[in-house]
Amino acid sequence: MQDKTTRDDEQRRQRFKILVAQGSTSFQNVELEDPVPLGRQILAACGLHPEGDYTLFNILQAGDFEDIRLDESVDLRRLGAERFIAFKSDREFKLTLNGSQVVWGLPKISGMDLYALAKPSQDEAVFLVVRGGEDVQIAPEDEVDLTAPGVEHFEVAPQRHTKIVIIVNGREKEVPTRHITFEQLVALAYPGEPPQPNITYDVTYRKVASFPHQGELAAGGSVEAKKDGSIFNVGRTIQS
Repeated sequence: MQDKTTRDDEQRRQRFKILVAQGSTSFQNVELEDPVPLGRQILAACGLHPEGDYTLFNILQAGDFEDIRLDESVDLRRLGAERFIAFKSDREFKLTLNGSQVVWGLPKISGMDLYALAKPSQDEAVFLVVRGGEDVQIAPEDEVDLTAPGVEHFEVAPQRHTKIVIIVNGREKEVPTRHITFEQLVALAYPGEPPQPNITYDVTYRKVASFPHQGELAAGGSVEAKKDGSIFNVGRTIQS
C-alpha cells in the first residue's frame, strides 16, 4: 500500500485540466498543477494579468455563475469545477437562463453565447421571456442588450418555425430553414431547369450567419442563413 506521503506527492505532480474563456463561450484548455488554485492563479495560467480589472466566474454544473475572487481558492477535484469565464470589466449584468443565475461582464450577450450556455436540442431554441407579451425567439446571430432596467430571463423551448427570407439573384425567396445548400440555391435561381452535363454553376454569398460570412459555395456545400437579408448570387456557364 502507498503511504500518505507518496499519495500526496503523486497528487502534487498531477495536472488538472480546466476550460477558461474570456468575454465569450470560446473556451481554451488550461492545465494547472495546484488542485486548489486561487482565482489569480487561474487568470495567470491563461495569460490574463490578475491585477488587470478582471472578474472571474466558475460555471457550476447546474449552470449558475459563481464569483471567484482573486484570493479565493477553488477545489478543482470537486464535480463541475472545470469551466471558468473571465471578463475585463468593472460592471456586471445579471440574467437568468433556464432558472440558473448568470452574471455577464459585457453590456450585450450574443445568441451564440446563450446557445452555448443553454445547450438546447436541435428542435429547441432560446427565448427571451416577455412578461405579459409574446416571448422572443433568439437566433444565434442575434445580440441582446442587457443594459435595460431589470433582469432579463431566458428559457429554452421548442423552436418556432419562422419565415426565413433570403435574396437570390436580386429576388426575395422564402425558405423553410436557415440551412441552405448549393443545390437548393441553384433550384431557386433556375426553377424547373434539370441538371445538364454542359452547365456549371457558381454560387457566391454574403451576410450569412455561418463563418465565413461571405465567400463562394461549392457543389455539395451549405451555409446557415440569417433570419432575413442573406444574399446569394448564382451564375451559370453553358459549355458548347
